[in-house]
Amino acid sequence: MPEFLETMVDKFTFKVATDRLYNAEGIWAKPEGNLVRIGLSDFLQQRSGDVAFAEVKPVGTQAAFGNEIALIETIKVNISLTSPVTGKVVEANPAMATAPEAINQEPYGAGWLAVVEATDWQTDKANLLDPQAYFAKMKMEAEQEVKKA
Repeated sequence: MPEFLETMVDKFTFKVATDRLYNAEGIWAKPEGNLVRIGLSDFLQQRSGDVAFAEVKPVGTQAAFGNEIALIETIKVNISLTSPVTGKVVEANPAMATAPEAINQEPYGAGWLAVVEATDWQTDKANLLDPQAYFAKMKMEAEQEVKKA
C-alpha cells in the first residue's frame, strides 16, 4: 500500500500516492521495471464524477507521451486521458470493460488503466511531476474550484 499526501478542501479529501509520478492532468505513472502502470489520480477521478464507461487503447497500441491512451465517460463529462509515457501498451486492465467504477473506488489500486512498455522512460520521467509538485498543483486547483462554486 502506498503512502499518501492528503489534504481536505471544503468537504472533499484528496490523496496523492507518493510512489509514482504525475502528468499535469493528473494521470499517474508507476514504474515497475521497464514497464509503467498508469491510472487516474484521486483528484482527477473525484473531479470527473462516477465513471460509467472506460475504454483503454488495446494491447499492442503505440502510446506517445501526451497522446490519448484512454477515454472515460462519466455522468458529468467525457474525458480523453493522455499518456504520461511513450511505449507500447502491453496490458489493459480487464476490469475497465465490466467494472469501470474501480477507477472511483480504488484509483491507485484496482482502478489502474494500462501497463506500457516504456521506450524512453528517462525522458518521459523528466516531464512528469513528483508527488509533492502534483500535490501542490492539485490543492491549488481544488481551492480555485471551491471559490468558483
